[in-house]
Amino acid sequence: MLQRENSSPINPGARNTNIARSVLTIEGEMASLLLKVNHLLHKPDTKVYVVGGFVRDCLLGRVISDIDIALSGPALELAQQVAAGLGGKFVLLDEENRVARVVISDTGLHLDFSALLGGDIEADLSRRDFTINAMAVNLAQAVQGEAVIIDPFDGRGDLALKRISMVRRDAFGQDPVRLLRAVRFAAELDFNVEPSTEEMIRSQCQQISRVAGERIQDELCHLLATNRAGYHLRYLEKIGLLLAIFPELTSAKGFEQPKEHFWDVLQHSLSTVEALGFILRDGSWEYVKEDLLGLTPWSASLAQYFSEEVGGGHQRRVLLKLTALLHDVAKPQTRTIEETGRIRFLGHSQQGAGLATEILKRLRFSNREIKLVESVIEHHLRPGQMRGEGLPTRRAIYRFFRDAGEAAVDTLFISLADHLASRGPTLDVEQWKEHNLLVSYVLEEREREAGLIRPPKLITGHDLMAFFSLQPGPELGRILEKVREAQAAGEVTSREEALSLAGKLLLR
Repeated sequence: MLQRENSSPINPGARNTNIARSVLTIEGEMASLLLKVNHLLHKPDTKVYVVGGFVRDCLLGRVISDIDIALSGPALELAQQVAAGLGGKFVLLDEENRVARVVISDTGLHLDFSALLGGDIEADLSRRDFTINAMAVNLAQAVQGEAVIIDPFDGRGDLALKRISMVRRDAFGQDPVRLLRAVRFAAELDFNVEPSTEEMIRSQCQQISRVAGERIQDELCHLLATNRAGYHLRYLEKIGLLLAIFPELTSAKGFEQPKEHFWDVLQHSLSTVEALGFILRDGSWEYVKEDLLGLTPWSASLAQYFSEEVGGGHQRRVLLKLTALLHDVAKPQTRTIEETGRIRFLGHSQQGAGLATEILKRLRFSNREIKLVESVIEHHLRPGQMRGEGLPTRRAIYRFFRDAGEAAVDTLFISLADHLASRGPTLDVEQWKEHNLLVSYVLEEREREAGLIRPPKLITGHDLMAFFSLQPGPELGRILEKVREAQAAGEVTSREEALSLAGKLLLR
């Protein structure tokens, strides 16, 4: 058993065993691919192992999307050799630590190559994060059909117990992103974090601030892509990681809201993530009354819409869950109490959009992703404001889609999740029905009349300058926008009517 100073194993009894003698069987297309890789890497003095997630996922029967290969010898040069032999793309990931990737486009697989630490597989596995990822098989054995599983830290035992356990006590000190990765793996595999590992995360949670933003982004989005994202965000809050990642939410914890809200700001925000998962059909809602979900608009096209990738490659549904978490981030700093005792949060959506933008920049999201989240937060109150005494007017719908732009549909759904998470177990089902009726109506109007959102131009700025002897300037834009609003409302239908309205506007 491998053991070094200040890195004693968490469960010495389980680790004091010889390498497990169980075997892994690899068949079909995967066996064929590994046979090619073995042929390209085969040298008398080169030791090659398939390690980590590949072994774990094979044992769990999960779909394999990536293959980690650890080898003695020049890892970067050998990876380039494999890329050339398989017709794949070579990507240098870390030159200093000799890590590279080979992307095979026709299969969707990628192979990550790294150099064995000290040329020894057990030493290499001892530096890995969790026991379920600290297993390996010899590649030469694997291509023959069966390979002995090298498992010095009883990863198979933790797989059987469905738990995430760190390999060494200094695992998180070596790479603090593992603090978040532990919860991400628990979310993806439906496992629990082993108690002593959880306690270590609690004690070191602030170390996550040392991690580059893009690495936190990657782990966080993997977690948000799971079906129980809200549940796992609550767990992050419980063990201290959520506020370490998002210190801007610290003041939201325990922050009082008006009586219409069942929870404080932070618990409401977490509940909004859960409610959104429920509405998007990838989560549950504890406080179900009647058929809440059957009232909500849904279709194959909406399912596809929320599965679209935006900017940096994350799905809309993932970004919308992040938006749900941050949508009220500015409430604590915007609270006012009127003489009547009424609590208000004037401007919190606008200020919240700005705060969210800074957070997402810190986490290295793409500009398009940031803009989407920013727009949803800025406009998340608009659907409720359109309700009035009945269904919204054509003009109101036009203005909403004009202002929210690409984020309009997302904003409608975040408003529904916000509604559920505001009331919780005190939900008024009739009000919920009315809210869903409004969202359905707006979506139907959008589908029914494309011209309502982007009506064809009846007149241009050049027309205004020619007919009314105007000079270029902001006044032209103001008039053209008023004409488009009237056109969307059905009040203007021809070029002549548009010019007549423009003339009246000029006289005001």
